Amino acid sequence: MMSGTRVVLMRLLSLVVVVTFVCTKRAEGARAFFVFGDSLVDSGNNDYLPTTARADSPPYGIDYPTHRPTGRFSNGYNLPDLISQHIGSESTLPYLSPQLSGQKLLVGANFASAGIGILNDTGIQFVGILRMFQQFALFEQYQQRLSAEVGAAQAKRLVNGALVLVTLGGNDFVNNYFLTPVSARSRQFTVPQFCRYLISEYRNILMRLYELGARRVLVTGTGPLGCVPSQLATRSRNGECVPQLQEASQIFNPLLVQMTRQINSQVGSEVFVAVNAFQMNMNFITDPQRFGFVTSKIACCGQGRFNGLGTCTAVSNLCPNRDTYAFWDAYHPSQRALGFIVRDIFSGTSDIMTPMNLSTIMAIDSNIY
Repeated sequence: MMSGTRVVLMRLLSLVVVVTFVCTKRAEGARAFFVFGDSLVDSGNNDYLPTTARADSPPYGIDYPTHRPTGRFSNGYNLPDLISQHIGSESTLPYLSPQLSGQKLLVGANFASAGIGILNDTGIQFVGILRMFQQFALFEQYQQRLSAEVGAAQAKRLVNGALVLVTLGGNDFVNNYFLTPVSARSRQFTVPQFCRYLISEYRNILMRLYELGARRVLVTGTGPLGCVPSQLATRSRNGECVPQLQEASQIFNPLLVQMTRQINSQVGSEVFVAVNAFQMNMNFITDPQRFGFVTSKIACCGQGRFNGLGTCTAVSNLCPNRDTYAFWDAYHPSQRALGFIVRDIFSGTSDIMTPMNLSTIMAIDSNIY
């Protein structure tokens, strides 16, 4: 009888060891994900900040699983969420969330803050937002917390092996250079000069990110800024994309690709991957019906022309089916539109993912980390 009990106990102990080993390997093998940038990728940090740039009231989050606002500038999931789902990971929590502690730190963190730009003077009207130098300071703090949790060596491996997303630039145009008919920056620079200035500042940001340990970074260019409902509402006559803003995007984005190539050459590795968000968005903006949208001009939530004036609130016009609208609010694509963007990030050709798409990155990196 004793020998039978001993056998059962030994089998149970073996099972515990195997399960523990498998779980540990899974935790070690899971890829962390870090997110930096603006409202296109903010998952709720601004809910914890003294700022007006917030998405913390209905109908934001109406299509999220909880049907409640989450701080995401979306009707449901945002870009980082959808990328996390594709790489088989849970969504990264906002760094300022009290829930981000312990083992959750191994998933990564989202440092993005709505309203910010490449430049520190972008979004000053939103007051207490996390500018890029502050996002990086929090990333350093995160690494200290991670080291305390898993040790310095494993923390370094996790950061080096992580996927990173940086989304910046749009606010530098719509909430800075073009914010008023004559702005301080438009008096200082022509549009081409401003684009070159932004790229030089963006380069500093990316180099700092490299210094902080990032080794695989998706860098999104600006979308077609002249085609978003807010700009159609205030600058277009008949709903045509605004030439000035389109021109700015088309100058900025090729310079961004060139700059990421130069950095990769400098560091001797393909660390930075340029994401052609302009073309990804233009695909469904120019032919919305092909993607199952009824419109790419009118926002689902808003008021005024094209529902592009002011912010999305409980008293705004609200479309009954968000899946048929390319834009959720005056600035941000709908959850379904973001799904097409993520599909391109994973499987896009070299003209929209330079030098390679995320599926290729995942395949290469599975042999490294």
